[in-house]
Amino acid sequence: MSDHEKAVSIRTASIDDSDSFNEKHNTVVRSSSSISDDTLNLATTKPKRFFFWQWNGPSGIDLDAIATQPSVFDDEVLRKHYEPCAEYENLHRFDPSVRWTWREEITLLRKLDWKIMFFVGLMFGALQLDRGNISQATADNFLTNLKMTTNDFNNGNTIFTVSFLLAELPSQLISKKLGPDRWVPTQMVLWSIVALSQFWLTGRGSFFATRCLLGVLQGGFIADCTLYLSYFYTGAELTVRLSYFWAADVLANIIAAFLGFGILHMRGVQGRAGWRWLFLIEGILTLLVGLAAYGFMLPAPTKSKSFLRGQKGWFTEREEYILVNRILRDDPSKGDMHNRQPLNLRNLWDALCDYDIWPIYLIGLTFDMSTSTIGTYLSLTLRQLGFTTFQTTLMGLPRTVLGLIMMMVINYTIQRTNQRALFGILAQLWSLPNLIALRTFGTHTNRWSKYAVTTILLGHPTPHAAQVAWTSRNSNSVRTRTVSSAVYNMWCQLGGIICNYIYRKDDAPLYKRGNTDLIALGCMSIAIYALAKVYYVYRNKKRDAIWNAKTTEEKNHYLTTTTDKGNKRLDFRFVS
Repeated sequence: MSDHEKAVSIRTASIDDSDSFNEKHNTVVRSSSSISDDTLNLATTKPKRFFFWQWNGPSGIDLDAIATQPSVFDDEVLRKHYEPCAEYENLHRFDPSVRWTWREEITLLRKLDWKIMFFVGLMFGALQLDRGNISQATADNFLTNLKMTTNDFNNGNTIFTVSFLLAELPSQLISKKLGPDRWVPTQMVLWSIVALSQFWLTGRGSFFATRCLLGVLQGGFIADCTLYLSYFYTGAELTVRLSYFWAADVLANIIAAFLGFGILHMRGVQGRAGWRWLFLIEGILTLLVGLAAYGFMLPAPTKSKSFLRGQKGWFTEREEYILVNRILRDDPSKGDMHNRQPLNLRNLWDALCDYDIWPIYLIGLTFDMSTSTIGTYLSLTLRQLGFTTFQTTLMGLPRTVLGLIMMMVINYTIQRTNQRALFGILAQLWSLPNLIALRTFGTHTNRWSKYAVTTILLGHPTPHAAQVAWTSRNSNSVRTRTVSSAVYNMWCQLGGIICNYIYRKDDAPLYKRGNTDLIALGCMSIAIYALAKVYYVYRNKKRDAIWNAKTTEEKNHYLTTTTDKGNKRLDFRFVS
């Protein structure tokens, strides 16, 4: 294995567990007698999980105290094995002796959130505009105008999902070769052109064609953005930022509801249906964001100078030193390759064959089935209940706001407790009672009761952001981490394909059979979460028995000579 992969494992076990970290750090790193005197000037406290309300930093900590965390770079003998490669784009800012304070780190994090995270969230919101407006279009006689049926709509969604799925890995290969700062804006510009061209849809054929093109061009976008964010944030910070990322998705749905309400009122302008203007206007908005992305996405943390970003760039020289060294101290393997160095087929194969990640892939397949099916058909269901087009557009807002709040709560709680599977089960338990209620409703049930239950169901606490980070965390190999995240998304898309065929025309309007299937899928998802928890706990206990039986000398010998890679190392512990 590479020296950088060893460095990742030295820093590991559980990045969220400071006691476990300190124990491992003392055993593996400080066992050397060659520790530099610079370690006397290191932080004595692990950083808190900064969230959007913690603007003053971690409580009870002197902001002018050293924030630099211990790492293998503090060992004068070992550090040479973990230094960045010669091709690393930020090599000129790497310096293990650099120290910084909590005040400087917090200031830098705020700047990163505004300069990097905010725009990535904006891009994801633009994606959701073009990906989700098809649901709003169905509230405005979209199917009737194009002479299509519900089954045609299902087939169109399946074409989109399959295309999205098949584009995931190719998009990752392109992004790693060109760099996210080049590929992501190109993706956005291309798909926005297709999105706005839906203004001229004529029937089923053109609908299927645009669904296919949108899927191909949007596939891989999420994994590309995850890769981009990893250049700027540590492992613990990334999980929280992914919560922001999906929050942007939810906020986009809220904004889209108001936009849709206004744009659909343009029905009749120049003799066109309101849904046509919806596709055109929102496609133009995405195009503008895509063009701006060419200027606002950075090639690297140390390359922020440009015409749009200013000749001085976004970061001072001091901030660049802090940014680069805090990232490498957290994960030295991020300096193992240039950010435009492509992945090879062996990386893809290793990720697919890594059976220790398969439980999370199965979770990705099933966890959202019980809610996404109902969400896709929400507009059609509300119209069937007798609500008007414009009522339907706005009635999606309460479940969106509830979903945003619950998503932030569950993902923050997961970070604080370091429990993934348990809260995944709790999310399913939120959904099941509501699904059972929908299954028992009849044709004479009050429509507001159906609406209330559906709103509560769709406002469920989704752990999706934490599960993307879970996949990355349990991969424990930088070269395959992005690939495993893409594969996880592919399994999620497979789940979406299945969802497209649960509600069928012959089961309308109550969808008794479909809701029965959703209840069964919810129960199956609970079982998969539980089995994943048992599997990872078992794997950790088995490794603990082997590792703890070794002497300090044997542990050091293993770390120096082992050929085990990634999550197959004895000193690695899975998060469950």
